[in-house]
Amino acid sequence: MIYKKICLIGDFAVGKTSLVRRFVDRQFSDQYLSTIGVKISRKKINLSSPETDNPQVMQLMIWDIEGQTRFKDIAPSYLQGSSGAVIVADLTRQDTINHLPQHIDLFLSINPQGVIVIAFNKTDLVKYESILQRFQNNKSFKQEQVTLVYQTSAKTGIYVDEMFNHLAQNLI
Repeated sequence: MIYKKICLIGDFAVGKTSLVRRFVDRQFSDQYLSTIGVKISRKKINLSSPETDNPQVMQLMIWDIEGQTRFKDIAPSYLQGSSGAVIVADLTRQDTINHLPQHIDLFLSINPQGVIVIAFNKTDLVKYESILQRFQNNKSFKQEQVTLVYQTSAKTGIYVDEMFNHLAQNLI
């Protein structure tokens, strides 16, 4: 079995915990509970490969890191040793999208070889035309380590599994 640590990073209330709960527990709750420090979850996934008949199993150690401003002081210790990150923004709050480059830079300053996917979360709350406009207005997160950008909804589950599976495949 392959073990990999990944971190969920983003401003407060962007849906990091909800994305983890949807992926790991197949649950969603409308109640907001702020993460204090870090919450660690585990999930085993099968990685299929066309080269082999036997799929490999990867256990993701998912670190859901608080999004408060005090986080910046403790971030290096939480991010240390992470192979990848899901950096989350809330499509209903432009400031969380504007902060994406800061989160990317912070993660890469600790893990320069890390792999990143970006989750524009809460697509269920925004019209499609608005999503397109926000993508076109913010291209500053285009970096080599950002492998893909997903439009997710922890509530409906859209693209949540695909996002985590894509990240896991890119960690091999």
